[in-house]
Amino acid sequence: MKKTALKPYACLPRAHRDGHVLTSTVDVFGAAHWLLGTGVSQRAEVRPFDARVVSVHPGGGVELTELSAVRAHWPHLDRLPDGRFVVAAPRTRRSEDAHQVQVFDTRGRETAAFPVGDAIEHLLADEAGHLWVGHFDENPAGIRRWTATGRLDWTSDGARIPGLFDCYALNVSGAVAWACPYTDFPLVEIRPARVERPVRVWANRIRGAKAVAVHGSRVAFYGGYGEEGDRLAHAELTDVSVEPSDVGRLTLPDGSAPGRRRVVGRGSRIYVQAEPFTEWGVFDLST
Repeated sequence: MKKTALKPYACLPRAHRDGHVLTSTVDVFGAAHWLLGTGVSQRAEVRPFDARVVSVHPGGGVELTELSAVRAHWPHLDRLPDGRFVVAAPRTRRSEDAHQVQVFDTRGRETAAFPVGDAIEHLLADEAGHLWVGHFDENPAGIRRWTATGRLDWTSDGARIPGLFDCYALNVSGAVAWACPYTDFPLVEIRPARVERPVRVWANRIRGAKAVAVHGSRVAFYGGYGEEGDRLAHAELTDVSVEPSDVGRLTLPDGSAPGRRRVVGRGSRIYVQAEPFTEWGVFDLST
């Protein structure tokens, strides 16, 4: 089976590897971010706590942002276009619902906090500063888009997305979102600004992907069930369906399997970060 190696993309600088990596992501502009807690683990019950975001920009520049009074367990992280950071707890707690999503200014101070609902699988900001949230199956909300002040401005309710019980894969690039949800695994394109047909759906036979990349009429699906966890499946879009064209494996740059990993889909790119979560690699469908 053909193997495709990730290309090295971004590394957490060694000077900051003494901190505990709480989470990491790659934003819509290609900057990689690590949320670090010094002396804080995911299971720590001390809340709130202070944390540091280490950002590595595509040109190699490093930026540090100190965040005060972070509340989230097992947090999601992303950066808004104006430089603010968003930290979100995937699960809601009655005592902390109002602070489920925290928005921090460039000085690390909380400027807004609001709930978006339980069971967050994905939280990704787009180029306009909207927050796209994909839920897993303990919340029937599916996929929703919020403003950075906590106003709901798009929902998958009534969008006729078949089998939307769990948002397995979500890709946000520009102002467009792509999804591949459980149980039917259709490929879904969401363009809320498009008055006619804001949602397009393609039937898809590739099951269980955790990330998707799209470039023109070409699609790549990464991940799957069981032994297909490292699968990289290529396909072409027709008017109504996704037609598989090739299947292989996606490996780390050295050719090894990733093991435990994080994945982020952004347009034609799939970013993969393997344990110990200090390095990002990238697969780009457009190259």
